[in-house]
Amino acid sequence: MVVPSVDRSEIAFFDVETTVPTRSGQGFAILEFGAILVCPRKLVELRHYSTLVRPADLSHISSLSVRCNGITKDAVVSAPTFADIADMVYDLLHGRIWAGHNILRFDCARIREAFAEINRPVPEPRGTIDSLALLTQKFGRRAGDMKMATLATYFGLGQQTHRSLDDVRMNLEVLKYCATVLFLESSLPDIFTENSWVSPNATTRSRSNGTSSIKRTEHNANTPSSSVNHIMEENHPILSLMAPNTSEQTLPIIESNPARTDPFNMVALGDEIENEPLPEDNMVEEKTDSSLQDSSISVDFEDSHGYNDFVEADDISIPSIFVTLAPFFRGTQKIHILHQNLPLQLRCRSLKVRFGISTKYVDHAGRPRLSFVVNPSQSLCRILDMTDSLAQKLSVESGSSSEWRPVLNRKPGFFNFPTIRLQLPTIADGEITRWATEIYQKDGSATQRLVFSRFDVVELDSLFTPGSLVDAYFSLDTYDYQQNAGIRLVAKKLIVHSS
Repeated sequence: MVVPSVDRSEIAFFDVETTVPTRSGQGFAILEFGAILVCPRKLVELRHYSTLVRPADLSHISSLSVRCNGITKDAVVSAPTFADIADMVYDLLHGRIWAGHNILRFDCARIREAFAEINRPVPEPRGTIDSLALLTQKFGRRAGDMKMATLATYFGLGQQTHRSLDDVRMNLEVLKYCATVLFLESSLPDIFTENSWVSPNATTRSRSNGTSSIKRTEHNANTPSSSVNHIMEENHPILSLMAPNTSEQTLPIIESNPARTDPFNMVALGDEIENEPLPEDNMVEEKTDSSLQDSSISVDFEDSHGYNDFVEADDISIPSIFVTLAPFFRGTQKIHILHQNLPLQLRCRSLKVRFGISTKYVDHAGRPRLSFVVNPSQSLCRILDMTDSLAQKLSVESGSSSEWRPVLNRKPGFFNFPTIRLQLPTIADGEITRWATEIYQKDGSATQRLVFSRFDVVELDSLFTPGSLVDAYFSLDTYDYQQNAGIRLVAKKLIVHSS
């Protein structure tokens, strides 16, 4: 292992390009690594490194992967493996501040996986700066969807190439431009407001667990960023410029690591930045009960606790449904759906399964995101239509520009036969993944709780066959992610009726 140099004060901007998983459980493979070391005082590039990387299995480079970054099998066939460059990557990253766009959700996880695969110690950051979270909080939605390509276009910096070294350099330039704009606005807020450059009550939004976080910010050049100053040294002007008006942080943008805690812990940001996000994934850290060795446990369903707050759809009073913005995470807010001043949670019996378990989408670790489709009753449709309407209205009033996706799926030609999708969250406990949803099987008058010893989608899929009936206990969870917003139905408890 290369021994790191003593001076580790530089900021390491880095980016990885990877394959795109095309089937569940496949995971990602690094195809390119690029990094620049930046002087925190002058924001100039001191050193750079980039290389293509040959994955262990070239067949993982699919046509979809090539469309994303242009890296073909021929391009990497003669490239070094990650084991060959591990020393260099470790020396560049370990003990430095890490920076990049969406690194907390993606790039950090890929680095961790790559080092684990070759049984090498994982580099640890001194702190992390995720520009996606940072700019979403500080710069707001004035530049669009906050993707690097969109931000670069907004500032006239050219097209994003989706190549590692180009992207990290573009990332630094975007930060400089955003910091300059915010610095000027904080210096003369009245003048900028008068010229409609910025609203004095601009709505900036942070994301956590796929949901919208609304925060009213007032521009004040005399208010220091106590959180930034507490964590970072004074010689990091990026953060000083990017936080001219913040007395409290609404996102964990910078994470220090004095106690050598896991720098890749994604709990703080949740699963906010992914295709088809599911907020509950990886949010709960629970230990698997080692005493549950059998595949099923007999229970008296009538004695089960914790579901008294779930209300039958027929017992819901439509006029008593309302939505509100409530505190959510570190000063942020989220749309909550209430019924008679309690969170709206529904209990629906004998829902017919229309389509079984779907594994179309995967999370950052390559695990499938699970859901299945059922036919709702008319009373349930009325409830969901009402909550959709109220939540969408509040979303617009709160400043969201995201496109609202109705919770009821009414396909053309089948308007009177809508469907709903129930999501099954998972819990990751170290290397073990299991279902967070309690799943029971009912046969006549007997009800058994099923305890799965492993993460087996095939085993689960055999329960939820089209035409089967399910009693569902689920919550209504709002989300706002990448210009899409809506309500997600998260199953807390399912009772599958035996044929």
